[in-house]
Parts: sequence; C-alpha cells; structure tokens
Amino acid sequence: MEISNLNKLIILIVFFVLLFLVLLYVPPIPQWESYHDFADTRPWLEIPNFANVTSNVAFFAVGCLGLVKIIRGGYFDNSLDRFPYIVFFVSIIFVGFGSSYYHWTPANASLFWDRLPITTAFMSFFAAVISDRINRNIAIYFLLPILIIAGLYSLIYWQQTEASGLGDLRFYGIVQFLPLIAIPLIIWLYPSYRYTLTPPIWWAFMWYACAKLLEHFDGEVFNLLGRFVSGHTLKHFAAAVATLYILKMVTLSNSKRETYKYP
Repeated sequence: MEISNLNKLIILIVFFVLLFLVLLYVPPIPQWESYHDFADTRPWLEIPNFANVTSNVAFFAVGCLGLVKIIRGGYFDNSLDRFPYIVFFVSIIFVGFGSSYYHWTPANASLFWDRLPITTAFMSFFAAVISDRINRNIAIYFLLPILIIAGLYSLIYWQQTEASGLGDLRFYGIVQFLPLIAIPLIIWLYPSYRYTLTPPIWWAFMWYACAKLLEHFDGEVFNLLGRFVSGHTLKHFAAAVATLYILKMVTLSNSKRETYKYP
C-alpha cells in the first residue's frame, strides 16, 4: 500500500522528534585526549605526521574534480539543483586543507578546522537528497542554510564546552550521523529521483563505514601492515572514495535520465 504524503511527513517528524529526545537523555560526550594519538607520527621532508598530512590530497583531488564536473558537466535540469553539490565539493576541497592543518599539529583547536568543512559537506549532501526526493525550494532556500548553521553551531558549542572543562560532542555527532540514518529513510519514503541514484549512495555509505573502521583500528592496521601505512592514513583515502561515489551518483543519474529520454 502506498504511503500518503501526509503520513510520510508524519513519519519523518516522529523520527526527528525521537532522535532529539534520545539526544537529551545521552550524557555529554567530551573529546577524549587519546583521539590525537595517532599510530603513524613519522615526519618526512620536515613535514610532521607526514602520511596523515599528505594523504589529504585525496580530498583536494576529488573535490576539485567534482566541482569542475558539477559546474561544467551539464548534469542538471535546473541550475538551482546543482547548488548543494557545489557547496558539497567546495567543502570537500576544504576538508583537504582543514585535515592537513589538523594533522600538522593535532589538538582540539586545530580539530575545529578539520571538522568545519566536514559538517558543511554532510549538511549540503543531506540537503541535496531532500531537494531531489522531497522539495527543491524548501531544501535549498530554507533547509540548506539552517543545516549549515546547525553544523557550525555544533562545533562552536563543542569548543565552548571544551573551554569550560565539560566538552560535549553530542550535537556534532548528530550532524555527522543524522544524514547516515535519515537518508535511507527518505529514500524509502520518496523513491522518485532525478540525481540521487540509490546504489552509489549505498557504496558511499559503505566506503565511509570502512573509513570509520580504519580510523578506529588505526594502530592495529599499522602493525598488521608492517608499520608501512596506518589505519588513519587509509581512512582518508576510503573517505575520499566515498565522496567520489557522490559524484558518480550524479553522473550515473544523468545517464539514466538520458536513457529514458531517448529510448
């Protein structure tokens, strides 16, 4: 039985309300100091933490490639549709810079500039899915600015709570993981699309999950590979592949529309 638009909206509202209530009952989550203790700290060419710093070139490369293809590729029926993707790939470029800066001198202060473009990337892609699957004008004119501001606030809130000695990452966690939970729900409720072809999204999610696992098992991977490359370094490449699948999503969606247009 097909779900009515009203019931779809109710499902989404209930989902977000329940998520917010769960957040209220979770105790504050401080940034653990061991987060900055990476397995591979070897310098080279006077660059500290060389592998973790330079591996961020993958984000810069994918971000530049995506930005050029989004602007010049002619993949969108309306110029407004490409706006959240421009924000997304510009954010990925700055992830390369921000993460390199953080890994040069790992600390909470530099971590802010690593996480800032990451939040913008997550929020802009979330808005892109909402725009394509639900409503373009609401997503781009209303939700995109709100989501980006919410992401920025989550980081400012974290920094302020860290300064007071009671660090709290709950809101940043929501910003990062909400899209990973909400997007599958939106895809199920709103199956029609123009640009958000589903299989590449699943591949992007799987590569991002691999990136998080590599990050968590940083030292174990480093030792397993004979101290040649660490899990965190590989995490950067895995996350860059995830963003590459977002670009593939757009290009494949365009090819599918062309196939239907000219059978």
